Amino acid sequence: MSEQQAPVFSIEKVYAKDVSLEIPNAPQVFLERENPTIELQLHDGASTIEDGLYEVVVTATVTAKTGENTMFLVEVAQAGVFQIRNLPVENIEPVLGVACPNIIFPYLRETVSDLVTRAGFPPVLLAPINFEALYQQRMQAQQQVQANGELPIQ
Repeated sequence: MSEQQAPVFSIEKVYAKDVSLEIPNAPQVFLERENPTIELQLHDGASTIEDGLYEVVVTATVTAKTGENTMFLVEVAQAGVFQIRNLPVENIEPVLGVACPNIIFPYLRETVSDLVTRAGFPPVLLAPINFEALYQQRMQAQQQVQANGELPIQ
């Protein structure tokens, strides 16, 4: 009779995987007095590094525009390496899709704000994200695609 081992979850590393800042209309953009509109695109993904080790990446693309002019575009891919062991297979995906992005997001938020500030603009503070709701939406979309016999959109 084998003993069931206790579940293991640990953060091995959190790091900025990719960072990009563009100010296409500098220096004229610094003369703008109009408040920009901020657009956020966010996505996350996970991959297996080796047995029990996973990389989770949360990517944010923040675009600030005044009218048709882009003030700045920041893209940050914040990543983490997580050890997950002795967890039922059906529980690993929710951990990778909810718990890990929740751990990574504050680092992503800080990196975006720091880059924007260092570029000479007022800080952009990203609002908290409900990764559980995003995960549920993604699961519902996958179930609907499977029920309709369609291929998922990549």
